[in-house]
Amino acid sequence: MTDAQDTDTSHQPVLLAEVLAACTPLLGQPGPRLWVDATGGRGGHSAALAHLLGAQDRLLVLDRDPGAIAFLRTRFAEDERVSVRQAEFSRVAQVLAEMGTGQAQFILADLGVSSPQLDRPERGFSFLRDGPLDMRMNPEQGMSAAQWLATAEAAEIAQVLRDYGEEREARRIARAIVRERAVRPLTRTTQLAELVAGLLPRARAQAIHPATRTFQAIRMHINDELAEIRAFLPAAMDSLGPDGRLAVISFHSLEDRLVKRFFRADTRQPDPDLPLRNWEIPEAPWFPLGRASRASTEEVAHNPRARSATLRVAQKRGDPHRAS
Repeated sequence: MTDAQDTDTSHQPVLLAEVLAACTPLLGQPGPRLWVDATGGRGGHSAALAHLLGAQDRLLVLDRDPGAIAFLRTRFAEDERVSVRQAEFSRVAQVLAEMGTGQAQFILADLGVSSPQLDRPERGFSFLRDGPLDMRMNPEQGMSAAQWLATAEAAEIAQVLRDYGEEREARRIARAIVRERAVRPLTRTTQLAELVAGLLPRARAQAIHPATRTFQAIRMHINDELAEIRAFLPAAMDSLGPDGRLAVISFHSLEDRLVKRFFRADTRQPDPDLPLRNWEIPEAPWFPLGRASRASTEEVAHNPRARSATLRVAQKRGDPHRAS
């Protein structure tokens, strides 16, 4: 990794204008404020949030990647309002409790793999660059992709490819992986990418790289990404004070489906078989704010990663017992 990569702050955060539009109304609430960027990455969203906050406000920035943490601590070293902690975003409530800071007014999560992780071959996330087949968001913990592929049964590999990559050729790819590893270990990203590319129809390969879904699925499995999201959503909502907002940026349908269902879970119509009158139906503790936001054509032209980004925002209801 070069010094330029270590110090680069030019990374463009996706849907930044939409994120700021979601949190700016909260500036009218009494301070001091506590906002959280639960997936700090390169600090693009964090820096924009910090710019909005006052001198007495606080910003907590989390990331599970030790490389990102080192970068963030350097970037925000001179801003006493910003606290940087290494933790999975699912642990947001635990970190806030440990800090004793009370409830937050705004929490943001930008899901999935970060651009710096994709751009660095040694992290093993990209099928476009040769590197070790790692894929761990925290390379100091857990099993690498190469280690898992070396021991997993074909049925397990196929299930992961189906569940997390929605890969139609999951069984075929899984069997090929098992055959290949009997000849030589699968340890490089290009090995796996070329293996998958040799299996799939040429027409399919013209639409997206044939290894796209396979790499996505293995990465999500290695990092337990959907379980992290499932744990994060209720933890984040519990960490918000009255009228606080939770904003989540997702990048594919599996992530967005979880977020959409969670935000709408407590706004469903009551069971018609329950003997409850309308005034007896408990009010939902949160509600989705408007429709999902997606990147403009102009943003996608400047930042192709934004093409598949979706932002959803939900607001926690105010305290009904609080004086207005």
